[in-house]
Amino acid sequence: MACDFYQLATPGVQGLHPYQPGKPVEELERELGIKNSIKLASNENPQGPSPVAIAAIQAALGESCRYPDASGFKLKQALSDHYGISVNTITLGNGSNDVLDLIGRTFLLPGDEVIYSEYSFVVYMLVAQSTGARAVVVPARDWGHDLDAMAAAVTDKTRVIFLANPNNPTGTWFSDQAMRAFMAKVPENVIVVLDEAYLEYVSEPEYMSGLALQNEYPNLVVARTFSKAFGLAALRIGYAVAAPAITDLLNRVRQPFNVNIPALEAAAAVLSDSEYLQRSVEQNRTGMQQLEQGFAQLGLGWIPSVGNFITVDCGCDAAPLYAGLLQEGVIVRPVANYQMPNHLRVTIGLPDENNRFLAAFARVLKQQSGKADTL
Repeated sequence: MACDFYQLATPGVQGLHPYQPGKPVEELERELGIKNSIKLASNENPQGPSPVAIAAIQAALGESCRYPDASGFKLKQALSDHYGISVNTITLGNGSNDVLDLIGRTFLLPGDEVIYSEYSFVVYMLVAQSTGARAVVVPARDWGHDLDAMAAAVTDKTRVIFLANPNNPTGTWFSDQAMRAFMAKVPENVIVVLDEAYLEYVSEPEYMSGLALQNEYPNLVVARTFSKAFGLAALRIGYAVAAPAITDLLNRVRQPFNVNIPALEAAAAVLSDSEYLQRSVEQNRTGMQQLEQGFAQLGLGWIPSVGNFITVDCGCDAAPLYAGLLQEGVIVRPVANYQMPNHLRVTIGLPDENNRFLAAFARVLKQQSGKADTL
């Protein structure tokens, strides 16, 4: 009798389903036999990487036969200089997802509780379940975090709380004042992870990074990435900023060569390219306005977003609309797995990409309306 390897896996892993990324352009074109598709599904920077980062990558390729610096000294020093943080508070990750996983493996045991919000990043659930911890999902308020309810959900079994500011996939955010009030309610032995993957895009005056709170709350861990505004998604580089004791623990679990040389060099270089970052943020601002105006003209609602994406309310099951857009060579992100079956998440693209999406969306909406009328 053949061995059932699924039964050999831990209970948490047995119940998991693999993370579903945005559909690649190559896969769509191979399946449908089309060309010149566009992808607005994975919240990538549509401008392409910074020329400064490209130069750093090219220079680093000659060292591809070497292992990277396991300590990431150069990048840590660059982060320290740029943000005014201590080197011994930084943990480097293979993307910020890696950092989130490190936190789970460091602090969670079966039976522990992990708190996160409804409609928040699916990786929080994956971290909880893979470690055997119990997920406590707090209902959202206006598509965003209900921080009062999340604080009230803390028990003596709570070990980790995941917050996203801004949140993915809804684009909602909470203020510095709200964050301070929340942290004041959380016991010091509960690790609070503040995921700031999209903070560079936020211009709201009441928004502030969690870095400003870490001296006051040593249990606060801030997670960030170079995949979004800094345009290095393919290189997979992120980091956590935490108290030295937490950082020491995370680095005990972290794989010694988890970040490659091109990623280390490109990330250190792009921090200095303020013009690239400014262009990225400005392009995102105008692109957001472009899509909001387009949705208004189509008579559709949306969730106001401060990220580099916007989630539109289709007013009906979004799955046929998603499929219709694929036929048009336009890839967006369905979010039914977040219990949002009537919504689609759309990454802000370049102006012509946004126009192409809106035109294709209008056609697909009309087609679906016509089908509905014949039923």
